[in-house]
Amino acid sequence: MTTDTPARLLQLLSLLQTPREWPGGELAERLRVSRRTVRRDIDRLRELGYPVQATMGADGGYRLVAGKAMPPLVLDDEEAVAIAVGLRAGAGHAVAGVEEASVRALAKLEQVLPARLRRRVTTLQAATTPLTGGDGARIAPETLTAIASAVAGTERLRFAYSARDGAGSRRVVEPYRLVSTGQRWYLVAYDLDRGDWRTFRVDRVSEPFATGARFAPRELPEGGAAEFVREALSGRRDTYGFSVVFAGSVEEVTARLPGWVGKVAGEAVGGGCRVRGVIGGPVEWLAVHLALLGMEFRVEGPEELGRCVRELGARLGRAGAEE
Repeated sequence: MTTDTPARLLQLLSLLQTPREWPGGELAERLRVSRRTVRRDIDRLRELGYPVQATMGADGGYRLVAGKAMPPLVLDDEEAVAIAVGLRAGAGHAVAGVEEASVRALAKLEQVLPARLRRRVTTLQAATTPLTGGDGARIAPETLTAIASAVAGTERLRFAYSARDGAGSRRVVEPYRLVSTGQRWYLVAYDLDRGDWRTFRVDRVSEPFATGARFAPRELPEGGAAEFVREALSGRRDTYGFSVVFAGSVEEVTARLPGWVGKVAGEAVGGGCRVRGVIGGPVEWLAVHLALLGMEFRVEGPEELGRCVRELGARLGRAGAEE
């Protein structure tokens, strides 16, 4: 019989978090307590915010249902390892829209993983090789989680940084946000030595260390972290405006455009829409992604983009021609 009430509640919660209904008698048998004790423990879980639903009958059952907010989860060893491995695998190839949330979740989970489970996660990841695409630089999950933890805890962060020209430096910053462009991760932070806001490519960060020194968050320049990164990147490379007419609605097109394209303006024209924007980087990269959107389109400008699209279409046509 489990006499430790907190331990028993955690055991009961772990059982209820499986997607099934548990008869009261079966729960009592599993916990080695009386049905009356089970009912009292169910009431305690409800007081803690867990939405436990009961069904009437000779042997009434209990199940955990969806509530207004998600209460804390209880995971067994295998579940914790599976989630950590999944989050780590996705850290370098994040899914659009959940990049920062997935890194925050990984940071929270690894903070509380016992050493034995952390070793299992590391060993499993080291023994596997993902088959992934994209030209984004690979980043160690430990680097992302260390930075995310410092951001969440408003702790000053110390790290080694390699600039574009290969020059190395040591930085002490007040980390503000992690931003994913879909290809790379960037840290927006206030550089204490430079006395100004900076963006850092996370794949060039090494040896990140949260100093434990707390700070009061500063007010970032207008526009937010994502806009700050976008402006910083635009200042480092040539940019060009583009105009493309699509055979689809503005909503359809903007939903399919990758996040790194940035802000675009759309208007309905005829049976489709015209989308305009400003972007940096190789024009060939934009041509390829336009072709991958899965809808008819016509380039209005610039001419270099139109030329790249024509050359790409001719090359693909030759590649798919029958001999």
